[in-house]
Amino acid sequence: MAELVVRSKRDIIDYVNSHPTGTRRTKILAFIALGGVFVDAYDFTSLGIGIDSLKHQLGLSPFELGSVTAIMAVGAMLGALVGGYVVDKIGRFKLFILDLALFVVAAIGAGLSPNLELLLLFRFLLGVGVGIDMPVTFSFVAEFTNSKDKGKYVNFWQSIWYLAVVSTGLIVMPFYFAGVTENLWRWAVGFGAVPALIVLLLRLAYTEESPMWAAHNLGLHEAGKILEKSYGIQVRVKPDATAEQAAPRRKVGIGEIFTSRFRARTVLASVISGTQAIQYYAVGFYIPVIAAMIFGADTLSVLIATIGINLFGVLGGTTQPFLTHRLGLRKLALIGYVIVAASLIALGVLGKTSWAYVSALLVGLLIFGHSFGPGAQGKTMAALSYPTEIRGAGMGWAEGVSRVGTIIGFYSFPLILASFGLSTTMLLLTLVPIAGLITLGSIRWDPVGQDVETSDDESRGERRSQPAQS
Repeated sequence: MAELVVRSKRDIIDYVNSHPTGTRRTKILAFIALGGVFVDAYDFTSLGIGIDSLKHQLGLSPFELGSVTAIMAVGAMLGALVGGYVVDKIGRFKLFILDLALFVVAAIGAGLSPNLELLLLFRFLLGVGVGIDMPVTFSFVAEFTNSKDKGKYVNFWQSIWYLAVVSTGLIVMPFYFAGVTENLWRWAVGFGAVPALIVLLLRLAYTEESPMWAAHNLGLHEAGKILEKSYGIQVRVKPDATAEQAAPRRKVGIGEIFTSRFRARTVLASVISGTQAIQYYAVGFYIPVIAAMIFGADTLSVLIATIGINLFGVLGGTTQPFLTHRLGLRKLALIGYVIVAASLIALGVLGKTSWAYVSALLVGLLIFGHSFGPGAQGKTMAALSYPTEIRGAGMGWAEGVSRVGTIIGFYSFPLILASFGLSTTMLLLTLVPIAGLITLGSIRWDPVGQDVETSDDESRGERRSQPAQS
């Protein structure tokens, strides 16, 4: 059995960053962590398919309907900001379990809600769960994978997201054929408790604390035990390592991500996260509505079109992780924004063509560009740009900004669509990926291949000895 001699927390960090992410257990841990993304995506998008039945059953006005969709984003924004800070203080594992338990209860409650008020409450709680889960999940995966594979494994979240969206349509279809169209939204939303419970049980059975977080907060001996269990090695902590553990630690908070060292990274992650959310929730969430405008209001046609269009997201989300190390996050985001902008312009110029499949193909191409580029890179950029001590806070901030974009997308699309029609709406939305492209042109930071765990003093030393990277 291999032995690792530990003299400081840096030895723990370096081992994780240099060890091949190839042991069976570490792969299981990474994908169980990302299983929360499946639950997040399902809960966020399941209502889109049953939105007509919800509207008619509860007699909702357009504002009330918009509130039902947006309230989850409000909860996610608050959950991310608070959860991102808390996860850096109490660790990854505790919140890993808490947020999934919240998913199970809130999904069942939402599906059984007899009125608007209770539905809003449970949708808000679902949002809080999503907001907490995102910084926990991405921090965990980043802290259990090596430097070369971090971007790839974290970026797998996007393919899992779209698999969940496609699964929503497939899950709802049997209920449609069973004739429960009036309660379609209840089955779609309530079924979210099933994958949440499965992921919760897997997390309880397999996951443990992040070794990097443990090295900073629980001591080297505890971090060593986690490495022994996860990597199958023997860890020996040198006696002189106790001096480092006894040294007082500098207190850090969310304000750290806005210091001169991290400010450009925070701006970049925030803009990508915000713009990708606007373009996705203005178009992606309303794919069933767009499909109805293209193919007609027949429920089965809308379900099939929604599944088909979202398969483009699975393709883009599955392709880009394997290009992450070669191209970097920045180039992937650039390519994706260009595809999204071109698709929006084409949709705007062509409008509702007589050949519906052309419009559907363009929407699919838009979803491909989104999942290949900014859809994935917004969260991944935040997860990989900060050291362990503030990774949760940085991820939580980016997720909070993403949910602001979600709210804008939720509310803006139906209002603009009603006022200007589909063609003009698509052209106006082109401004969103253009804003992302301008930001990427101004800030050239890319965390792939960078050692973000260096201290501020080490970072200053690097800047004195080599050109700074903005």
